Amino acid sequence: MPSASSRIRASATRLLSLGPSRVDHIPAFRIALGLAIPLSVLLVTGRVEWAMYVGFGAFTGIYSRYEPTRMRFRRQSMAGVLLTVCVTLGASLAQVGESMGGTAESWTTLGVGSLVAGLAAAVVLKLGLKPGGAVFPLFAVAAIASAPPAAPIWAAFLIAGGCAALCVVLGLLGHWAGERHPGAEVRAATETWSRAQLGSEFGRFAVASAIAGALGIASGLPFPYWAQIAAIAPLSAPGRTLQVERGLHRIIGTTLGIITTAFLLSFPAEPWQLVVWVVVLQFLAEMYVMRNYSFALLFVTPLALLMVQLAHPQPIGAMLEARVLETVIGAVVGIAVVIAAAVWDRRAALRRPAAGGTEGEGRG
Repeated sequence: MPSASSRIRASATRLLSLGPSRVDHIPAFRIALGLAIPLSVLLVTGRVEWAMYVGFGAFTGIYSRYEPTRMRFRRQSMAGVLLTVCVTLGASLAQVGESMGGTAESWTTLGVGSLVAGLAAAVVLKLGLKPGGAVFPLFAVAAIASAPPAAPIWAAFLIAGGCAALCVVLGLLGHWAGERHPGAEVRAATETWSRAQLGSEFGRFAVASAIAGALGIASGLPFPYWAQIAAIAPLSAPGRTLQVERGLHRIIGTTLGIITTAFLLSFPAEPWQLVVWVVVLQFLAEMYVMRNYSFALLFVTPLALLMVQLAHPQPIGAMLEARVLETVIGAVVGIAVVIAAAVWDRRAALRRPAAGGTEGEGRG
């Protein structure tokens, strides 16, 4: 069993080093193009306030990298449906929230977002979608629900669905651009998941999201859903050690990403300039997200915040401060959930042999 010092060194190495590259520029370009095309349409038509509907629909392209073309088509189609439903749900909550008032709206968004996090995580696990977890579905619901309604619900549905369909088509075209599955034979997932396992996945994500969101609301910070996202982001990593590491890396990477964001927003910018930055940041994020999570957050953080600024401008200083504080809240909650689950499983494992021994003695 490796010592604590060796585990720390290994974690530091993963934090500072880049994993091996593949043909990362091909999926990165495809994913960025799936965002650039609809954002350009919004600029031309003067509907930049619809940027979040576009952005969340375009997250479809992130799924199923380096997989055979038929598998990518099937899985991206499923991811596109999931994200379109989440955008539509978020738009519906935004409409309902206008008549609720601040506190009731926040708690409603928290409750629905936590259920979505749990359900989406279980669905993604069941379908074998990659990346795993529920960051994008939760982000879609909570961010859109927390902003003023920018379009009718039907329009949000059509915009997100159209962008998702575009990304599925680009995923098919990626085959001829050379995006396949280098270095590994990729087959369809053959795992079968029991109801107990899917229930456990639902519980981990829903509980982490709910606790972090409640702490975010109690803190008085303006975007409690950022705490929810930071709480569930580590839970999709394989193995509890990597989950704890990812929570710590989330804090470090987000803090450094805030510096990048502050620099980009320190200059007056027109909407078209923000769109250019968003597309460039999307490309860079996809270039590095599979090689070094913390480094990719240098681009993921400003990407998310510039999307918010594009659709619903916020005071810059307060937004940047809230992003750091709520990320810390959420990451700490996520790590605590990982540790609590490990302790629970260990105690359950200790109880099972004891119960078996007692039962054997009774039979004797």
